[in-house]
Amino acid sequence: MEEDNADANSELDPELESIYADMELMKERFAKLLLGEDMSGGGKGVSSALALSNAITNLAASVFGEISRLEPMAPESKARWQKEIDWLLSVTDHIVEFVASKQNTNGVTMEIMITRQRSDVNVNIPALKKLDGMLMECLDNFRDQTEFTYVSKSDAGSKSNRKREDDKWWLPTPKVPPSGLPDLTRKWLQFQQDSVNQVLKAAMAMNAHILTEMEIPENYIDGLPKNGRASLGDAVYKNITVDHFDPDSFLAAMDLSSEHKILDLKNRMEASVVIWRRKMTNKDGKSGWGSGVSIEKREQFEDRAETILLILKHRYPGISQSALDVSKIEHNRGLSGSSLSIPMDRGKDVGHAILESYSRILESLAHKVMSRIEDVMHADSLARNPSASLKRNSLKDSASRASGKFPDAKEELEKLNYANAPTSMTLSEFIAWTTEQEKEPKEEVSNGTLAKQTSATNSKKLSYLEKMENLGGRSPSTRQ
Repeated sequence: MEEDNADANSELDPELESIYADMELMKERFAKLLLGEDMSGGGKGVSSALALSNAITNLAASVFGEISRLEPMAPESKARWQKEIDWLLSVTDHIVEFVASKQNTNGVTMEIMITRQRSDVNVNIPALKKLDGMLMECLDNFRDQTEFTYVSKSDAGSKSNRKREDDKWWLPTPKVPPSGLPDLTRKWLQFQQDSVNQVLKAAMAMNAHILTEMEIPENYIDGLPKNGRASLGDAVYKNITVDHFDPDSFLAAMDLSSEHKILDLKNRMEASVVIWRRKMTNKDGKSGWGSGVSIEKREQFEDRAETILLILKHRYPGISQSALDVSKIEHNRGLSGSSLSIPMDRGKDVGHAILESYSRILESLAHKVMSRIEDVMHADSLARNPSASLKRNSLKDSASRASGKFPDAKEELEKLNYANAPTSMTLSEFIAWTTEQEKEPKEEVSNGTLAKQTSATNSKKLSYLEKMENLGGRSPSTRQ
């Protein structure tokens, strides 16, 4: 009997040790957050909002890194990510708002105020978790593929096999069969690319919306030039104030050959938009604007600059953050400072900080996966057409993908929810699914039957909010 108890205790010891280790690690993580990253206790730490934002960003950087190959994450890295991101997101359970509710006491109905998780957090956190899971599934789908391999720079013969010359010279180069990839593999890669592209657009739109909701810090405003012309420079100002403005012609006249130049243009545009907007609302007392510019002209110039900013964001999703975005993240303080207290105005800055950082790292991750898929497709294209140019500019490739309007978060998430085809399949599953689709008979459907089918399909679709509530998050009632 004693031997059995000893055996049972020995079996539990590793599990208990793991739990205790997690508890100690969690204490360390949250102690750092509460002290604002200042472990000396000297009171020189950053706000809780910025500390949480930095923690999410640093966790993603240490777990995902560059993503140099299309392959599943290591089990220990995946487990660490899921565990520690849940720790950091648990803070959002206490970001609440007051809502009116009715309570019946001894037959008397009274209206009282209760707390529930803030609506934007309640909707967006489950949605972001869904996007997170889709990216993990996409990487898992490359587990069994053998159609392409990678040749690192240090491998023998890598120089002769290297088909790509761009700013990512340190990444391993995909190697495909001499005749290119099989048709089904090529279609499967396109399927994976389309799925990741939807995730990218949804995360990008969500991040842009959250940044728009953040107030512009005063220290950013204090550093602005006195007018929009001084911010843009004479050449850019002349191109954006022409009588007949065309965004494509404007961008064609700009030097966008490097990330630094694209970011510089974005910074100038954002600064000019802030200046013009403040001038129109009489919030800026700086002189030197010039009496000859009417309010209508200012509005027109602001609309043009915002159009250019949307196009740049859409064409170059992997570009670094602008000076305005960095300033908003660093100085994202609520009405009552950086406290993590429950009332909604005091938790406002923390909620925005978590949503912004989580959507930003998912946007970055999706862009990296997209780039790795494009590397393989580029190698396949060169194998099938050796006479094509060997050089590839990643910025131009990103620009070639951009078309149409800037993505809307609601629209992109609904596309993901309502897609008829599966959103995640390995190569073998894709081949089986494609074969099954080809075997299905193509029956002619009359207009009346088609209308009935369409009506039945639409009736099954839930509203956006209902779909978001079912994406994996807990209901507010279970949090109290």
